[in-house]
Amino acid sequence: MKIGIVGGGGWGTALASVVAKNAHEVVMWVREEAVREEIRLHRANSSFLPGVRLPENVAPVDTFTHFARCDLVILAVPSAFVRVTAGLLRVHLPRGTPIVSAAKGLEFGTNMRLSLVLSEVFGKAHPLAVLSGPNIALEVGRGIPSAAVVASPDVSFARAAQRALMTDSFRVYTSPDLIGVELGGALKNVIALAAGVIDGLEYGDNTKAALMTRGMTEIVRLGKALGAEVSTFAGLSGMGDLIVTCTSAHSRNRRAGLALGQGRTLAQVQGSTHMVIEGVNTTRAAYQLAQEQRIEMPITEALYDVLFNQRDPREAVMELMTRNKKNETEEYLI
Repeated sequence: MKIGIVGGGGWGTALASVVAKNAHEVVMWVREEAVREEIRLHRANSSFLPGVRLPENVAPVDTFTHFARCDLVILAVPSAFVRVTAGLLRVHLPRGTPIVSAAKGLEFGTNMRLSLVLSEVFGKAHPLAVLSGPNIALEVGRGIPSAAVVASPDVSFARAAQRALMTDSFRVYTSPDLIGVELGGALKNVIALAAGVIDGLEYGDNTKAALMTRGMTEIVRLGKALGAEVSTFAGLSGMGDLIVTCTSAHSRNRRAGLALGQGRTLAQVQGSTHMVIEGVNTTRAAYQLAQEQRIEMPITEALYDVLFNQRDPREAVMELMTRNKKNETEEYLI
């Protein structure tokens, strides 16, 4: 089996190390020349995934001509680059080559799920699936036991992708709910940013637990409105991913929120890292989608004001705490 990985960031590198156990050859498209050279010479990607040694059968490449004979392609670039990268890939990919989207986010400007973006680029020429779950890239790359879910309405394709991805340290489940799995992986970044703000304000575990629980309510509301199965959000791409992204020291969204809670501006936070903070654009998208769907998402709205309207985080928390009285069960089901 030959597998192509599109993206040389932390997640793409981690996935390359995973599928290398099942594939004869893995080609990994890496945009940065310095990263390609480091992988080729030293089997390492210290810029995006330090401390992980890549297997010898992973080959870094700079063009998509190497993807012409891949049995499976995994797209693992930030959401902002999915459309343009897919457009470059399309002309080199034979019709029928299956694609797994491992990106977590929504497209800026259109607020589209990334699988819909890929469908616009590729048409119906390629089977599509999405991969999501509580997967910190560094831990996956180091072979620490982890689990994920691959979703596609095509059951046979989901099982084929499961076989390609599953190892003794990376357990993969299947799901037919592509919409729910994709939204779970995207929307949890909104709540993770807010969880980081809570940490930056030095509030406690009670506060974070309440935030995560009520944040899941908002994810379920929006997901249901957009066609997802509610039960999906109790799984790996919902609650699982929410837990790890809100609590892990490795979560870049939580770290970004932490800095915001400590008084740094959004521009300062984004300027301090070369990695993409997906939750920023996803917050904007979720806010706009909630307005379109007429769905109440108070945590998302409060975070939107902190990010884009320079609202004081403590004031935003106080407003959340003093909202009108609600019934939890009835509100959750709305």
